[in-house]
Amino acid sequence: MRDRIEKGSCFCGKVMAEAHGEPFWVNYDHDDDCRKALGSPLTIWIGYKQEQIRFGGQAPKTFSKTSGVVRSFCEECGSSIGYVDEGLANEYWLTIGFMDHPERFKPAVHAFWSMKLPWVEFADDLPRLRRYSRPRDPAIGDPSSRMKDDR
Repeated sequence: MRDRIEKGSCFCGKVMAEAHGEPFWVNYDHDDDCRKALGSPLTIWIGYKQEQIRFGGQAPKTFSKTSGVVRSFCEECGSSIGYVDEGLANEYWLTIGFMDHPERFKPAVHAFWSMKLPWVEFADDLPRLRRYSRPRDPAIGDPSSRMKDDR
């Protein structure tokens, strides 16, 4: 049997990636940092181990506002690609909008339900977690405690 390979690309097509194997986690995210970074009321993050992701074409640009959290995007068209977080070792999170076949990724949970916008409604019965949906390394701490700029 062949391994699953999912492809993704930015809006202009200059940044491309292949994700090899199964994602270990897919979740809705209602977090306000991600909302601001992506310009969307919420996103769906697809979690892979870093070694499962292979970028092609132009390398993504990176930006960090929070110590230990690095977001990636296309410098040409601005499409959000993903992020890494020191508190989630060896994980690479791709945004669903980057994927060529987003319909193949079904979320398992809502993260940061406490930050959900009041007019966004869901009819699903997925778990609704107040904060993160994945266990974090307590030695690294919560990203909100690592902000570079005061809000």
